[in-house]
Amino acid sequence: MEKQVEVRMHECHFEAPAPPPGPACGGLCNKFMKNLLLALTVLGVIVGSVAGALLRYASPLHPDVIMIIAFPGDILMRMLKMVILPLIISSLITGLAGLDAKSSSRLGTRAMVYYMSTTIIAAVLGVLLVLAIHPGHPKLRSHFGEGKKNDDVSTLDALFDLIRNLFPENLVQACFQQIQTVTNKVEVATPHHPPHHPSHHPPHHRFGRNTTKWAAKYVMKKSLQFKSGMNVLGLIGFFVAFGICMGKMGEKAKLMMDFFNVLNEIVMKLVGMIMWYSPVGIACLICGKIISINDLEVVAKQLGMYMLTVIVGLIIHGGIFLPLIYFVIVRKNPFTFFMGVFQAWVTALGTASSAGTLPVTFRCLEENLGIDKRVTRFVLPVGATINMDGTALYEAVAAIFIAQMNGIKLGPGQIVTVSLTATLASVGAASIPSAGLVTMLLILTAVGLPTQDISLLIAVDWLLDRFRTSVNVIGDSYGAGIVYHLTKDELNMLDAQQMRTDDFEMTKSQSLYENNTNHGVYASYNSSPQVLIDDCKINLTPNGSPAVFSIIEEEPWTQE
Repeated sequence: MEKQVEVRMHECHFEAPAPPPGPACGGLCNKFMKNLLLALTVLGVIVGSVAGALLRYASPLHPDVIMIIAFPGDILMRMLKMVILPLIISSLITGLAGLDAKSSSRLGTRAMVYYMSTTIIAAVLGVLLVLAIHPGHPKLRSHFGEGKKNDDVSTLDALFDLIRNLFPENLVQACFQQIQTVTNKVEVATPHHPPHHPSHHPPHHRFGRNTTKWAAKYVMKKSLQFKSGMNVLGLIGFFVAFGICMGKMGEKAKLMMDFFNVLNEIVMKLVGMIMWYSPVGIACLICGKIISINDLEVVAKQLGMYMLTVIVGLIIHGGIFLPLIYFVIVRKNPFTFFMGVFQAWVTALGTASSAGTLPVTFRCLEENLGIDKRVTRFVLPVGATINMDGTALYEAVAAIFIAQMNGIKLGPGQIVTVSLTATLASVGAASIPSAGLVTMLLILTAVGLPTQDISLLIAVDWLLDRFRTSVNVIGDSYGAGIVYHLTKDELNMLDAQQMRTDDFEMTKSQSLYENNTNHGVYASYNSSPQVLIDDCKINLTPNGSPAVFSIIEEEPWTQE
């Protein structure tokens, strides 16, 4: 059987003919499937919310029934968290290994400038809104009473813990634990001598023995302990360095590069399978959460203005400020961009986890919006860890709300401290649900506010956590689009340089092959040109161009 392959002689390599165009319905089918998945996800959010609200008015449900309703959602969260670790590892390594050191540094600098700028804007916006709306009132104290006492957190300890976690001592342990400074009250016994009085004899004279009394004394002792939870910051730090070093090795690291590329593709295929289960899981997550909240209506009335302040701030930041920044820099329609990541936004509403939404965000940016994988593989994992715009806004509002509720008037210096501390605390917050409540201890301690009132906000945190997580995900997505726009020319230059290098290596290899007589390559061009390659006869037929021929195989041969 004859084979026909097009050959461009001036490029000195073989090219297979272009594949025939696929069926016209292929693209339409793919588009229909993507829109179907998005529609099912939105439907899952609506069904979960409505079902949860209706079941609240039914007779009190047994805890086992609530657990069964929420069980599919728990499975979804487990599946998403399952792929986070291999996704972060493969994404960072393949993304940075494909860049040179100069491009990597520029990419990181642009991403960090965007992250810090938008986080500061979010914190300042939250402060301005809470001062303007003034949702806190001292009368709320009569409704809530005293909150639960929380242990104060040292800002210095939190900073050192952040740096320690950036450099994990055990990489395997960092996959499921992170270090934390814990302060414990330790009892220390010290000798206490009663005051001397002339009318009293010393105790050991009266009884013939030493009866020195020991009084209990408590001191605060700090220790380092490991708590459960993935040390995302430490893993990112290590694999960023790993990817940069691997990129500098060039061809020596090609095998490792291929391995992590294949690993990334496998994980993304798993994510695609999980996504078809996500509508059911998201519906069950939301439904189970709404059912399990106690006194939802009462809490909503008491904290309604506080919730309204946070939600309005998140809408302004995510719906106005971030799109405006994207439009000013990229000069493209930001709402078209938003529709490309709408699937990730809905998933963030359901899961309340930036890290859990990370696989979906990858898929939306790369497949729907065509963002270069070298950008998304670096920007998104880092952004899901340190870019917390919604968390910064929420913490600033909550801190000043607690001050207003206690009748404490904050000065300009304290308000600035709240803004800066909210920005830094959001950077250190892990990308896990309700991390804002933990880092808020830092803000309240920094300005001397009562920390026990944090427990009063937990009743509505489940809802606000979903809104601020969705803003965090949108902020990461817009950041990837902006960084890609600023880095596009450099990436194109790298691609062109790599193509020239590949062409040179291919030409060099072809020349060596043609000059090697051991391969038995003989060519002659007559009226009916033929080429004899390893005793296999091949005819060359012109294709209308002196540099383009067709090779027609007349006898079986194999190409190694």
